[in-house]
Amino acid sequence: MNSSKIDVAYVAELARLDLTEEEKALFQPQLEGIVKYVEKIASVDVDGVPPTLHGHAIVNALREDEVRPSMDREEALANAPGRTGDEFLLPKIVEGAES
Repeated sequence: MNSSKIDVAYVAELARLDLTEEEKALFQPQLEGIVKYVEKIASVDVDGVPPTLHGHAIVNALREDEVRPSMDREEALANAPGRTGDEFLLPKIVEGAES
């Protein structure tokens, strides 16, 4: 990868961005800096390093899934603005949706 000159106008076109000349001049060194940093990261030897999701080992990050009592259905529906049987009745909010 050669990061000596990144074509900001081309990248903006790919991203469907309409940049002014001032914005192109502002983003040019920023984009080049990002690409140089990616090149630096790509040069790091990671042979023998196992893939990981976290930088530190995480143990017992999730609690056990336990059945616990929940709110009574009538209590949950007591303050509902509307209901139909045992369900909340809500207004249709998607335009063009059928009833």
